[in-house]
Amino acid sequence: MRPEIYLFGDSITETSFCEGGWGASLAHHFSRTVDVVLRGYSGYNTRWGLKVIEKVFPEVSRGGGAPLAVTVFFGANDACLPDRCSAFLHVPIHEYKQNLLSIVSFLKKRWPTTLVLLITPPPIDEEGRLRNPYSENPLGLPERTNEASGAYAKACVDVARECGSPVVDIWKKMQNISDWQRICLSDGLHLTQSGNKIVFEEVVARLREEGISLETLPVDLPQIDEIDPNDPLKSFS
Repeated sequence: MRPEIYLFGDSITETSFCEGGWGASLAHHFSRTVDVVLRGYSGYNTRWGLKVIEKVFPEVSRGGGAPLAVTVFFGANDACLPDRCSAFLHVPIHEYKQNLLSIVSFLKKRWPTTLVLLITPPPIDEEGRLRNPYSENPLGLPERTNEASGAYAKACVDVARECGSPVVDIWKKMQNISDWQRICLSDGLHLTQSGNKIVFEEVVARLREEGISLETLPVDLPQIDEIDPNDPLKSFS
């Protein structure tokens, strides 16, 4: 069986298999070497993710062994403001940190050899959120702010440091790009193809730093240039 990489998170993970999505790009990148398994749940925060984690990750994985890696990509919903229109998604930052710690601890206890890679929430374009509301917004104020998202991103980085886990800080990375609000975000929160490309490239880079790359993984079954045209079937024995 091929080894697996699981993607666990909210809508930014759930939609990552769309055209140009970071999950789809990861699956294409690791084709013939790894099965990339999607476990994204739109609207979920760390409180809900922790509640369902036993169902999401049963003791025996699809392949029967420990996954190579699990990406954990939560925070965009936790960071909703408690006095705005999506308040029911809000998780206080101290609980967010504890929930992330618990998620990482669960995964490492279940699969001690599995790499857990944290990804911070993205930056927020507040004007983009006002143009693309998800629900009635009588206050006329964005339900998320970039300042709040940045605080949760920092908390995610702190948790990664505490756990000894690698982390992708896309909140900081994307804001290094001029006009990031338009280039990286489609609605002030979710990712454009360019934004997805950044996440994909950063995830691949972190995995490579941890020893997971095309250079280190065996290819599934013989490649075409390894098959003897005079006796093809001997390559499969």
